[in-house]
Amino acid sequence: MASRSRTASCWGLSSFKDISMEFTWEEWQLLDSAQKHLYRDVTLENYSNLVSLGYHGTKPDLIFKLEQGEEPWIINAEVSRQSGPDVGYLFW
Repeated sequence: MASRSRTASCWGLSSFKDISMEFTWEEWQLLDSAQKHLYRDVTLENYSNLVSLGYHGTKPDLIFKLEQGEEPWIINAEVSRQSGPDVGYLFW
């Protein structure tokens, strides 16, 4: 019986959104500094790995923010006015 190797073409194309994880502002606040640092490291490494596999999409704003040491979420102004100042979403 011949073995069949699986390749990227077998699985289809991936995007950064396929391998990234989203947090709400509230969820992000529950993480301690070590967890936030781990998230940053893993997210940047996953993006780097995706690029090394031939990903040619636009660099996500999230990656720019993490590379600059910034928080990965922004306050959504329209939602903030409706729900209060603590509502936010991760930057994608």
